[in-house]
Amino acid sequence: MKNFIQNKIWIILTAIFLLSVYFLMFSCKKTDPLPEPKDEGYNPAPYTITRPWYFPTTMNIPADNPMTVEGVELGRYLFYDGRFGGRSHPDSLMTCATCHLQENAFECGINHPDYPGGFTHGITGVPTPHVMLPLFNLVYNSNGYLWNGIIHSSNPNTSRRRLEDLCWMGVHAAHEMFNDTNKSKALISSIPGYKPLFKKAFGTEEITFERMAKAVSQFIRSIVSYNSKCDRWLRGDGSLTPSELNGFVLFVTEEGADCFHCHGGDGNPLFTTNLFYNNGGDSVFDDPRDRYSVTGDPMDHGAYKAPTLRNIELTGPYMHDGRYATLDEVIEFYSHHLIWSPNINPLMHHIGENGAQLTVQEKADLKAFLLTLTDETLLTNPDYGPPASLPQ
Repeated sequence: MKNFIQNKIWIILTAIFLLSVYFLMFSCKKTDPLPEPKDEGYNPAPYTITRPWYFPTTMNIPADNPMTVEGVELGRYLFYDGRFGGRSHPDSLMTCATCHLQENAFECGINHPDYPGGFTHGITGVPTPHVMLPLFNLVYNSNGYLWNGIIHSSNPNTSRRRLEDLCWMGVHAAHEMFNDTNKSKALISSIPGYKPLFKKAFGTEEITFERMAKAVSQFIRSIVSYNSKCDRWLRGDGSLTPSELNGFVLFVTEEGADCFHCHGGDGNPLFTTNLFYNNGGDSVFDDPRDRYSVTGDPMDHGAYKAPTLRNIELTGPYMHDGRYATLDEVIEFYSHHLIWSPNINPLMHHIGENGAQLTVQEKADLKAFLLTLTDETLLTNPDYGPPASLPQ
């Protein structure tokens, strides 16, 4: 009897052991990603983006790169550090801020000291295919980056999907830093002052280019613009002049300048839909980087992203190819010089008259309203500006 009981106990214990092994094996699949090792003291502070009540509540922040105070600060250092591009010689340093100047709303601008007229080129002199787009309010953009939207979540190329991927492209592209991300990682890793910053941002001192790109992307997502004269009017904290008010009415009405379909209005405070349009600028399309190059849809020949009109006073030259140097030229084009083609977007309602046919006064009023979209706070906010010193 005793042996019988002992055998029963042995069988039960063996069964329990085998079941434990079974559940252990199948609850830890090989495909499950292992958590990134972090020090026990890792406790970053969540970064909160300040926004007015009328701004979108949905933000494009990847789940694997949540914004933290420490990550944003690290990104600010890298954004302004020429060594991010993998070069250390003073004569060959190009930073993100080389082309994206805070005083020009993080765009190049007509008055750039190194790029006359706002036409940029890479560190070796290769021209940039299109003019710059500004780097603010990108946290609200889910419709693709660059003029043709090639950086998009649905891109079959998994390395062309996110803002983080633009950092990789910026280092590699011949018309930008033209280097190797391995060199970038090696150079930043050799700087002792960066190690504690990476530890605060990511939990360990390990420096990888993926982490570098994540930090820079966090900083760029933190750059927001919402305090222009127009914003203060929308919030009830200020007023517009009669000319500015008339310009606003022209902006948001089809019988006026009809700007709002592509650039939003009182119902779209971003002043862009972040979508892509053929706006009647040409009838022949030979740009290999237009929207058609991404979608393959013939109707997308000559189509480009509608950029935000916030801070438009500072972000010339205008259009994807910088063909217009001034706002007056842009308004004149939309008023009198639209060109019909089979590819023109149907929202261009004034194409039958070659434009909105604005009077001299209406053009002046529309421009007056557009100038109310300049956000002086964005241009001077020290949180977006260069650090007092860089890690050494």
